[in-house]
Amino acid sequence: MLHTLAVDDEEPALAELAYLLRRDPRVAEVQTAGDGQQALLALDRALASGRSVDAVFLDIGMPGLDGLALARLISRFAQPPRVVFVTAHEDHAVEAFALHAADYVLKPVAPERLAEAVRRCAESAAEPVPEEQPEQGGAAPERAAAPDEVISVELAGVTRFVQRSEVLYAEAQGDYARLHTGGGSHLVRIPLATLEERWGAAGFVRIHRSHLVALHHVHELRMEAGRTYVVLGGHVLAVSRRHTRQVREMLVRHPPTAAV
Repeated sequence: MLHTLAVDDEEPALAELAYLLRRDPRVAEVQTAGDGQQALLALDRALASGRSVDAVFLDIGMPGLDGLALARLISRFAQPPRVVFVTAHEDHAVEAFALHAADYVLKPVAPERLAEAVRRCAESAAEPVPEEQPEQGGAAPERAAAPDEVISVELAGVTRFVQRSEVLYAEAQGDYARLHTGGGSHLVRIPLATLEERWGAAGFVRIHRSHLVALHHVHELRMEAGRTYVVLGGHVLAVSRRHTRQVREMLVRHPPTAAV
């Protein structure tokens, strides 16, 4: 059950948001705050009393400490609550996903859309926190992995967030790229060449002028009739002759889980 904090400087919008949250069976408690400063005080009181706040549902356009500034402060907490932006403005989605928001809900708030955001927060809160492993033999600790990049995608006026680690491969479509995940595909206004440059260090490799694949998702390498193919997530993609040698060498260094 989630303990939540709803923050909005407009009283009718705050009352409606709190009402919808209280109707959700996954929500145990809803606190409210009329601006960023009140929200910080509410979070501080919760910490002082040993009560957790699992999720903050946060407006962006507020006087003084706005929603984005508040989210930056929250991200510095030792155990930050998930943040869901609830706003009338579509143009802050890029900043929101850079702050690793759990969701981005547009006003006027549809009950089913807010329920989806609550579901994401509830699933995240249920995930166990990994324990720190003690250092052994005085060895230096391993460098932490680079944070997973999050891409915002829009469909029918709804902004979704897709993690880079979920992407099986990206497909060029003019000045756009289509990101293919296990759950579907999403069109983003980013050229494939830009993704290749940004994601190369994360194990994404160009196999064709139209395809950029995540090597860690490849589970089979096929050679048929002189052509090379990779298989990932049920998709069979041809490797161009230009890229065949590089792809084979990289898969030898990092072999697929079920290579032929």
